[in-house]
Amino acid sequence: MDIVRTHSLGKRYDTHTVVDDVNLRIPEGCVYGFLGPNGSGKSTTMKMLLSLIRPTSGEVEILGRPMNHGTRRELLSHIGSLIEAPPGYGHLTGAENLRIVQRSLGLRAEQIERAVATVRLQEHLDKKVKNYSLGMKQRLGIAMALAREPQLLILDEPTNGLDPAGIEEIRGLLRHLAEHGVTVMVSSHLLGEIDKTANMLGILSQGRLIFQGTRDELFAASTPDVLIDAIDPSRASSILQQKIPVQVDDHTLRLSGIDDRGTAQVVAELVGANAGVYGVRRDDQSLEDVFMNLTKGGRL
Repeated sequence: MDIVRTHSLGKRYDTHTVVDDVNLRIPEGCVYGFLGPNGSGKSTTMKMLLSLIRPTSGEVEILGRPMNHGTRRELLSHIGSLIEAPPGYGHLTGAENLRIVQRSLGLRAEQIERAVATVRLQEHLDKKVKNYSLGMKQRLGIAMALAREPQLLILDEPTNGLDPAGIEEIRGLLRHLAEHGVTVMVSSHLLGEIDKTANMLGILSQGRLIFQGTRDELFAASTPDVLIDAIDPSRASSILQQKIPVQVDDHTLRLSGIDDRGTAQVVAELVGANAGVYGVRRDDQSLEDVFMNLTKGGRL
């Protein structure tokens, strides 16, 4: 079952299109990593899912139901969110902030206690929030989002400004939540963290969804460079440059955008020309490499 579906979702401001024909599919129980360069429309998309911004076109479905004026209140009761800055009144303690959430949402004390235990904030509830570290504020915000025991948790850059230990905590928390049935949608510019956390990915560029699927599907859709080791690289390069762009580094030729069939043809030609080929391989790729390639270097 898809917890979130959007149908040709779009948002324009005057003549500027921020989100363009986006069709999200977020399965139940996954961590969905939402990636894209700054300004690509990630936050706007998430705000439309939460009905904080009205779409210009298309529609949002949550839990199989359309998000509209009549369903908004009931659907939002199944969603927790942390968008932009962590919430909380700095002059109050963590416990006092959580009591406000409890009263405003009509929650039981046990729900607050479970949320606090999930983010491991028990020992800091008596401190004023203005004295919290950024990581503690993020955990408080996530506790507030979890208190209503949502089926869907939407987090916009939850590791922003955290140190490595704080990032590791949030990473472990998101995986824990997904393992216990909470569907998590998380945006981030920290590709390495998303790579270690998410099992589904969506990549937004210039307001358009340019990829959606698993990590394996993303890498399968990408074509890594071919590296050819040759004893006589200058001769090998001169043979190929009339047909395909080639970069030469010492004894290695780098060929971009060439599939397996094309690779076989190139190698056969070089071997036939006695160019001294002694190694052929695909370049290793990280999530960041694929992301930069798909988004043209992360530019808008």
